[in-house]
Amino acid sequence: MVTTITDALVLLAASSLAGAVNSVAGGGSLITFPVLVWLGREPILANATNTVSLAPGSVAALYGFRRELVGLRRWIVWGTIPSLAGGILGALLLLQTPSAVFAGLVPYLILFATALFACSGPLHALARRKTARSRDDVPPWPPGPMFLFYHLLVSVYGGYFGAGIGIMMLAGLGLAGFAAIHRMIALRNYYAILINGIAAAYFIFFGAVRWTDAAVLTLGQIVGSLVGTRIARNLSPSTVRWVVVAIGVAMALSLFRRPV
Repeated sequence: MVTTITDALVLLAASSLAGAVNSVAGGGSLITFPVLVWLGREPILANATNTVSLAPGSVAALYGFRRELVGLRRWIVWGTIPSLAGGILGALLLLQTPSAVFAGLVPYLILFATALFACSGPLHALARRKTARSRDDVPPWPPGPMFLFYHLLVSVYGGYFGAGIGIMMLAGLGLAGFAAIHRMIALRNYYAILINGIAAAYFIFFGAVRWTDAAVLTLGQIVGSLVGTRIARNLSPSTVRWVVVAIGVAMALSLFRRPV
């Protein structure tokens, strides 16, 4: 399938919007992935392409919180293992899933990710309340086998589909004892780079990426983060969040009615 000028403009608009909302509330994948499917891209190829386009944004996000990683060496080193293992396993599972099966799962995956995203506000509020009590609290390593198992499962999901993993990781870090929200975000960004990065490398190696779409999506996200953010920041994060939730629900419901 050749990318038409119309497709490119639609993807550029969608990814610019996604880049803007990512800077305020996150959840941009709930816009870009369904749009790829709506444009007729094969769902597995669309998911892999979307994952590859997320890599530059993940690196930029980590850079902004790099100072918050000081003192988290053990969490960084040992958290790397389940992140990479889960990310590659999820990517492998995706490419082994029959296209028809994944196409049938797409609306449910979008609804699941949308539900997680809808819960992000209360989770962030809870984290901020804990932060007010203790800004420098770093729980000791190891946090226990349940956290590692949970993080492995989140990483597998991230390599397989990805939307919503940020919320899932914040929840896990909160349960592990973290109180400082910025440290939690820094670790989440680091783990996301590993999960998305290893999955993207796997997709690239096996030729599961539509590069014209990936280039447009990446460009749009950069434009959105630099230009569209000024518009999005005039709205409250909760408003942006519920707009994205509404888009996710609408996309999922429409895909229930449309063969993908």
